[in-house]
Amino acid sequence: MTGPNAFATAILLSLLVTALPAKAQTPLTEGIQIGLSTDNVSITAGFSGADLTIFGSLENPDPLVARQGRYDVIVVLEGPPKPVVVRRKDRVLGVWINLESETFENVPVSYSVATTRPLQDITEPNSYKQLSLGASNLYMQPADAGDSPATIQEFTAALRERKAAAGLYSENVGGVQFLSQNLFRATVRLAPNVPVGTHKARAFLFKSGLFIKESSAQLEIRKSGFEQSIFRVAHDYAFLYGVFAISLAMLTGWLGRLVFRRD
Repeated sequence: MTGPNAFATAILLSLLVTALPAKAQTPLTEGIQIGLSTDNVSITAGFSGADLTIFGSLENPDPLVARQGRYDVIVVLEGPPKPVVVRRKDRVLGVWINLESETFENVPVSYSVATTRPLQDITEPNSYKQLSLGASNLYMQPADAGDSPATIQEFTAALRERKAAAGLYSENVGGVQFLSQNLFRATVRLAPNVPVGTHKARAFLFKSGLFIKESSAQLEIRKSGFEQSIFRVAHDYAFLYGVFAISLAMLTGWLGRLVFRRD
């Protein structure tokens, strides 16, 4: 091959050789993956709470960023969503009664957070709002959107406070620890009154304050033993269970009257 064709081929080969190193040097996008040691947890009536460990890894981490500690991970264990009614009591004629209430739809019954650092040190507040990340940033959808914003805000704050007081909404600063440049371990708290159902574990990766990626896994929490049998009967045969409960209460009251009656 001689002449113009050979010259054109040589130029094409040189361009390809020049382009290959540039492509090889393109940085790969970081990612995150998590895994649970078990996909289900059984609890009994004597359950007093527990710590759940979640392991995870970073994909394609930048070694320099990792050494400088500029990767942050937030892990959330979110309970199944359910409607919640929040009532406000007021004193009327010396008696406390429920006067107002607000119903919220699809509220996570539990919400546990573990972080590498305090939330305010990881990223900007607007990022948390966009991701609905953190108990204070969860959107509580009111059933009646026509209520005044001030009323909705008041009941929303009361709902979050009640969840936190019951231990269902919690935050564990430092609960995520890096074991190496790409492996980490997170510890989230299961409250004694943690609800049964399908819970969702979510991990959020931040790099120098910027959100990079999210990963998730599911956890099933169920009752075990005699409590599980009662729970299943109550849900599968609700009417018969109600009749049995009322009959048992009446029988107990009648027996108590016989035992403690005064002749």
